[in-house]
Amino acid sequence: MVEPELIRAAQSGDRDALITLLREIEQHVYRTAYYILNNEQDALDAAQEALIRIYTKINSYEEKAQFKTWVQRIVTNICIDKFRRTKPSVSIDEHEMVFQDKQNVEFEVMSTYVAKDIQEAINKLPEHHRTVIVLRYLQDLSYNEIADCLDLPLNTVKSYLFRARQQLQNLLQEYQKGGVTG
Repeated sequence: MVEPELIRAAQSGDRDALITLLREIEQHVYRTAYYILNNEQDALDAAQEALIRIYTKINSYEEKAQFKTWVQRIVTNICIDKFRRTKPSVSIDEHEMVFQDKQNVEFEVMSTYVAKDIQEAINKLPEHHRTVIVLRYLQDLSYNEIADCLDLPLNTVKSYLFRARQQLQNLLQEYQKGGVTG
């Protein structure tokens, strides 16, 4: 969590505070971009563009909104613009998965298939459903934060999430029956 004093110092022109602020959020910004765009280079480009926009627009941030939500709105909008131009897919990186029992090879193999099935299902979602799923379940934003980030009414966010979960359930139906789709 970014300290409000750091934000205020950055807004008042303290260059060191601004650099510290950007360093604190850069990994979070990149992760959001990566999960939405599913391409390392595109994610790096989007993250860089978002950080530059945050740098140039820091004075437009008002404390009535959470800083995290303001940042997510910027990076998400940039990613949506890139997404509309390229139609990429979300990737769930198997290398980030932590297996509690390294001896259980079958578990690892099945987990890889599960991750791949989920990844493929998310990739098939419409853009707006994919975005709310990424923000809710991969970035752990609340419904209100997602609504603020995407500039949508709260009920629309709830509706998008409901429909996205229904679509994911339908897409993963074969897996739920015990089979693997990939």
